[in-house]
Amino acid sequence: MLLETLFLLLPVAAISGWVAGRRSKPDVQDARQNTISPIYLKGLNYLLNEQPDKAIDVFIKLLEVDSDTIETHLALGSLFRRRGEVDRAIRIHQNLIARPSLTKEQRSQSLFELGQDYLRAGLLDRAEALFSDLIVSAPHTEVALNYLIDIYQQEKDWEKAIETARRIEVKTGNKQYMRVAHYYCELAEQAIQKGDKIRAHKLVKKALNTNKNSVRASLLDGKLEIQNGNDKTAIKSLRRVEQQDISYLGEAIPLLVECYQRQGRMDDLVSYLEQLMTQQQAVSAVLVLSEQIQKQKGETEAIHFVTESLKKHPSLKLMDKLIDLNIKQTAEPVREKLEILKTVTSKLLANKSVYQCHLCGFSSKQLYWQCPGCRTWDSLKLIQGAEGD
Repeated sequence: MLLETLFLLLPVAAISGWVAGRRSKPDVQDARQNTISPIYLKGLNYLLNEQPDKAIDVFIKLLEVDSDTIETHLALGSLFRRRGEVDRAIRIHQNLIARPSLTKEQRSQSLFELGQDYLRAGLLDRAEALFSDLIVSAPHTEVALNYLIDIYQQEKDWEKAIETARRIEVKTGNKQYMRVAHYYCELAEQAIQKGDKIRAHKLVKKALNTNKNSVRASLLDGKLEIQNGNDKTAIKSLRRVEQQDISYLGEAIPLLVECYQRQGRMDDLVSYLEQLMTQQQAVSAVLVLSEQIQKQKGETEAIHFVTESLKKHPSLKLMDKLIDLNIKQTAEPVREKLEILKTVTSKLLANKSVYQCHLCGFSSKQLYWQCPGCRTWDSLKLIQGAEGD
């Protein structure tokens, strides 16, 4: 929506500047130069009324009458890019840049538009070169830096992404610690894939130093400690998630179960989860507790525990667990009916998304730290409610 608004305002801004420039010139100029073309206004009207196809037709006709109108070229190029006709947009903006009569501001705007064309076309190296040059141009500095961030994220060049984010902080004062921490985590995961655990551990520490509330860094730290056989240290890292963002607790619990089991401290895990449930009744915690109750006190106590939890927190996962527990204690023909219900709940769970972006609504069975839909970091969370956690 923001980009669309920019595109709509571009012709308006161009006209305003054009009119202001004309008013500052001597009155001896031709009267035709002191008026805005009615054809241009017609095209602008179509544009503001979200009729881009008609606007394009008008602007093309205007170019046939007056090929020197810079504002028309810029508006037309933007419209072509919005429609997906990137090649035509590129040709228009390249032709503009080739004109020796362009002012510094006009050339800068044309380069900025061409950079967006290249980015839309997937020509990342060309877009990067243009936006790198535009950083020194005051009107485009912040936007150009953010486009560079987008390019480096697509290229997975996390070192350059960190450097550019730091420049944004200096130029604008806007803190970038949240996404910089993710960039360090991305580098840490690359190091893990290469078998360089020492470098990975250092990068995770940098992520936590950058953003002490980075859940991703704590989870990575816990996984690295588990791989190194340090379950006690891993537990400490994983339990930080509770304080950082309790909505991600479901990601830490399976790892915590592994660590406590290896240490023979399941009673400590149960105590910890019971304490957590006084703050937030996560389904993942209920399921782990029900398994421990079943082992220690039997299926009847486990059924009672899940039933009470289900009353407080309706959940498809808990319903599935309750059916599973009751099947073992139920005789025919009720068991057959429960098995049918179990088949239904299992299929529903198998086909259900687990995570959802709270900004764009993108949903997935796996966790993405950067939403594939809107490219926002930390926006995917476990789905809450009857069908979630």
